[in-house]
Amino acid sequence: MIGNNSTDCLLSQVRSCQLCVKNLPLEPKPIIQASISSKILIIGQAPGTKAHRTGIPWNDASGKRLRNWLKIPKNIFYNKSQIAIIPMGFCYPGRTVNGGDLPPKTECAPTWHEKILKLLPKIELTILIGSYAQKYYIETARKATMTNTVSNWRTLFPRIAATPHPSWRTLAWEEKNPWFKMELLPALQTRIRKILNAESPSPNDV
Repeated sequence: MIGNNSTDCLLSQVRSCQLCVKNLPLEPKPIIQASISSKILIIGQAPGTKAHRTGIPWNDASGKRLRNWLKIPKNIFYNKSQIAIIPMGFCYPGRTVNGGDLPPKTECAPTWHEKILKLLPKIELTILIGSYAQKYYIETARKATMTNTVSNWRTLFPRIAATPHPSWRTLAWEEKNPWFKMELLPALQTRIRKILNAESPSPNDV
């Protein structure tokens, strides 16, 4: 039988993981948020430097943009009884020579994800953010490009939603793909409100 104790025990094991210690630029600091009562699951890439420093997932400009996309206030976004946040890589992976983030470590998902998801029985919506999560979780439904995968959102909805990563790099992408704001996001926001039974937040809440 699934219980809070078993969930907390597993998450404690995850947060103590040293699997990639020799291949990380900083000390291992797995960042994850989940509860047996979580209703929405967000699977992204890996923590950035600010998230690593603070121990808070999506604690940066990308996180603010994500909350605005989803219209989820911060107090709900960081309420583990409502929202589970599980990255593909639990620790900050480092930077490329060009200054971008390295891919998430490939050991994390196959080692931990299935075990964690078994302890999250109330998930009604999984949001897959970026190509790494989409490749891992919807390989058969994934298209040749991230844009094509996201534009095909109706085939996955309402149990799964795929989005690009909400970094500044997708600003131009949004301009080229107006359907994202006009069609996908409104449907996703409505779905989220229904699951959380929440009112739309004010602009300052996200």
